[in-house]
Amino acid sequence: MAKLIKEFKEFLKGYKVLTLAVAFIMGVAITALVKSLVDNIVMPIITPFIPGGAWKESAIHLGPIVMKIGAFAGELLNFIIIAFVVFLIAKMIMKEEKVGKK
Repeated sequence: MAKLIKEFKEFLKGYKVLTLAVAFIMGVAITALVKSLVDNIVMPIITPFIPGGAWKESAIHLGPIVMKIGAFAGELLNFIIIAFVVFLIAKMIMKEEKVGKK
């Protein structure tokens, strides 16, 4: 049993599972934060330019086809902001690694 526990600890250290878990939790938290930013700050600024004013319900009707572009636009904006933040973090970390290697 002691050997199994030792192997498990080595697995956790070798694959940096704790670091991955922290990154995952931070990712979930930043996703909620960005979603709130988009829903409560960005989209209310855009809402006056959308006919009817309800951006989440805005849709394009093409006969029997209804494309709900409002909800999609909000999620697209969420994705772009999150992707940009991840890009900035990755760029910062890679820059620090380059500096550390010299």
